[in-house]
Amino acid sequence: METSFETQQASPGQRLSLIEDEHSVTSIVEAAMANTADPRLRFIMDALVRHLHDFLREVRLSDAEFEFALEFIARLGQATNATHNEVVLAADVLGLSTLVTVMNNSTRDGRTPGALLGPFYRANAPRYACGDCVVQDDAPGLPLLVSGTVRATDGTPLAGALVEIWQASPVGLYDNQDPNQPDRNLRGCFHTDEAGGYHFRTVRPAGYPVPTHGPVGTLLAAQQRHPYRPAHIHFIVAAPGYRTLVTQVFADEQDKLESDVTFGVHRQLVGNLRLHDHGRSPWGDVPAPFCTLQFDFTLEPGQQTFPKPPID
Repeated sequence: METSFETQQASPGQRLSLIEDEHSVTSIVEAAMANTADPRLRFIMDALVRHLHDFLREVRLSDAEFEFALEFIARLGQATNATHNEVVLAADVLGLSTLVTVMNNSTRDGRTPGALLGPFYRANAPRYACGDCVVQDDAPGLPLLVSGTVRATDGTPLAGALVEIWQASPVGLYDNQDPNQPDRNLRGCFHTDEAGGYHFRTVRPAGYPVPTHGPVGTLLAAQQRHPYRPAHIHFIVAAPGYRTLVTQVFADEQDKLESDVTFGVHRQLVGNLRLHDHGRSPWGDVPAPFCTLQFDFTLEPGQQTFPKPPID
């Protein structure tokens, strides 16, 4: 008794077919995934396969181009290690990270918009008291005094909220990139006071190029794109009973703001860094010249979560 090939290959409740032409491939792959138990996974994979197959039919990749694409993806993984995440960097320069951030972080009810986590976030930042300095070395550059208030969307000040920061140095390098910096330099965790206020001392950050030694750098060069990000400070702001905010605050200098290689500058996240040529600093004994930045954060009710660090 003959048994059809499709009957031999199909699992219970599933019916496969042989390939007839390029348009028949997609439905056969979708049928193979039809028994996926998790409905969200099934939905995501169906959409992924459908759009990827449509993409291939649109651009008509050659065999050589397809092989090159697979090699590029493999090189992303090969270039990723404990101190550098090329996969996150690729998502950033393609705008994927920013798009996901914008989709999941609306500004409804006055909530502060989010910004991408980036590839340089590390766990176990030093813990400081408000007013402390996060600069562990004698880095050149103007002192920067940062302050603000953390509130809920209803205006209630949030006492005891966590404010975590990390930034590049005045020469545009994070501590994990620069052997001359102390470990976890320019990183710190603070807690707001009873009025929801926070303040700390740092040094004015510089804009910097994203790493270009890997396949992402090759892609940027082929697209004739510069690799630079504008000067900014990363923030995580969290409080129990509120959605954790992952964001960045940017220096209000026009250079690179509108051409950020990671497309990460939200209009509401451009801060006002004021230069003071004379006078006394708001706190501490900081002689002029120095800069100040005042920036408030607003959290919406929700679940408190924390991002997974992309590097050690």
